[in-house]
Amino acid sequence: MLAVIRTGGKQYLVSVGTKVKVEKLEGEIGTNLAFETLYVGDEKVATIGLPIVEGASVEGKIIDQDRHKKVIGIKHKPKKRYKMKFGHRQAYTEIEITKVGVK
Repeated sequence: MLAVIRTGGKQYLVSVGTKVKVEKLEGEIGTNLAFETLYVGDEKVATIGLPIVEGASVEGKIIDQDRHKKVIGIKHKPKKRYKMKFGHRQAYTEIEITKVGVK
């Protein structure tokens, strides 16, 4: 069974056993979470929410809290002798989907 969840301003297509890296969520490793469900379905039945599906549940378990690889950025103003180089590492939470269902 497939589901579309929303977290961190983004949408993710998931099923049971899927591992997804999402924007940082509060919680310790091993904590269970529930997500807003926008779509639940399979080959026979599909349910689309307006905006969320009532009675649907998608649960996941936090398996990692870390940061992505460094992304390098540059600020530059031509003819002003100004150049600045900076780096950024975005924090993420890796979750494993444990349950997808409709009541």
